[in-house]
Amino acid sequence: MVNLSSFLKYHAQRWPENTAIVYGESRISYGALWERVGQLARFLAEQGIGKGDVVAVFMKNSPAFIEIACATSYLGAVFLPINYRLATDEVAYIVENAKASLLIGDAEFDDILQVNIPRHILSETMQENILEFSGVEGEVPEPCFVRPDDLFRLMYTSGTTDRPKGVMHSYDNFYWKSMEHVVVLGLSQQTRLLVTGPLYHVGAFDLPGMAVLWLGGMLKIHREYDPLAVLSAIETEKLTGAWLAPIMLAGILEHPDKGNYDVGSLEWCIGGGEKTPEGRILEFQKYFTNGRYIDAYGLTESCSGDTFMEPGWEIDKIGSTGRATPHVSIRIVDDEGEPLSPGEEGEICLRGPKVTEGYWNDPAKTVETRIGDWFKTGDVGLLDDDGFLYLTDRKKDMIISGGENIASSELERVIYQMPDVLEAAVIGLPDDKWGEVPVAVIVPKEGVTFDEEAFVSHCRQHLAGFKVPKRVLLKDSLPRNPSGKILKRVLRDEFA
Repeated sequence: MVNLSSFLKYHAQRWPENTAIVYGESRISYGALWERVGQLARFLAEQGIGKGDVVAVFMKNSPAFIEIACATSYLGAVFLPINYRLATDEVAYIVENAKASLLIGDAEFDDILQVNIPRHILSETMQENILEFSGVEGEVPEPCFVRPDDLFRLMYTSGTTDRPKGVMHSYDNFYWKSMEHVVVLGLSQQTRLLVTGPLYHVGAFDLPGMAVLWLGGMLKIHREYDPLAVLSAIETEKLTGAWLAPIMLAGILEHPDKGNYDVGSLEWCIGGGEKTPEGRILEFQKYFTNGRYIDAYGLTESCSGDTFMEPGWEIDKIGSTGRATPHVSIRIVDDEGEPLSPGEEGEICLRGPKVTEGYWNDPAKTVETRIGDWFKTGDVGLLDDDGFLYLTDRKKDMIISGGENIASSELERVIYQMPDVLEAAVIGLPDDKWGEVPVAVIVPKEGVTFDEEAFVSHCRQHLAGFKVPKRVLLKDSLPRNPSGKILKRVLRDEFA
């Protein structure tokens, strides 16, 4: 029996009064969580949901999100979380492609969820008390027996390159991921985790997310991210760990009121989604004096968290995303798929039990992303002599100008050294002479008048002439996917 209800039952029997989830003013014990999941599973079974059926969820963060995931697993069904920022036609594509049997959504998204499958809409009160949704209590069915290689979840990629693809996660993938994170992060029953990123994404649900409940720890769930709410939660709940996308961390470190909060309980914070600027890592260490910033690398296809920065190496290896977890192997290959030596830049490939077997109903894309047992990530990087991974770029984001490869992350590193820059992205735009030229898209810090002449001078000081951005475009914000990764495809389409 490997479904998610197994560990909930274990903790509910031994420590029923221990707190599992904190949400707003609600505190849900393990005993109550087990009861709520059982009644929800009964309700879903009454709707005809059984083993192998796909249950889609279109919701913001709440206890209900966790409970639906566990109840779906209880019945051996497949969990399908969907990005609630999507439009109706995008949602319709996903539920149709996944062959979903049921869709559960927040009331505030009712106008978006006009899809041709049975729907259930949750009011705000049902977010805190799932029993109001599942109705009158009744006899709970026996949990379904599922095997390690059974399908646990479908997650559709956020589409940084093309149409979203359904990543298949087995229970094997999910539990190997959880074991890896327990070992690397030292998770225990005493872990108190902040969950402020969207739960439909691996950053919040998996990094380490549900692994904390696996061990009997506590999740503090925020419906949406707010920097002051994060700081308040760390202080009042004595939180020990967090996952924060780089843009979230920037919002905290830039906040003028951050000095009013006691954040001494925080032991670690995982970053990722994109390469974190070095200056931000140093700012983190100055503010969270008892905490450790853990830069990391991972994918939806691997349930997140394939490399983590190790204690004691943060400064010596600054700019790296760390070394691989115990059961993940990394290989850097050239365009022909041949392995490269340490220090040589190429495509990052992964192998291990937490890596997906492929894409839902897309055998061609599955084959395209494989070299034997290795999964091709589409990201470019290198391993140093000590096995630390450095991200250089995404293959699709490599700029080729006049035959020269230009890594946008290299330019961004230089741009982030300028004190007036809040966010930056470098993209390649078409050029009649050079094929492509690098263009900088900048979000200046609030109240700053951006000096383009000083910007160009700074770049010329630190970069070869052909790498200096040929244009500078200013925006109020940059488009990002749920993990915080900048959507350069969107910027290219906007400015082409």
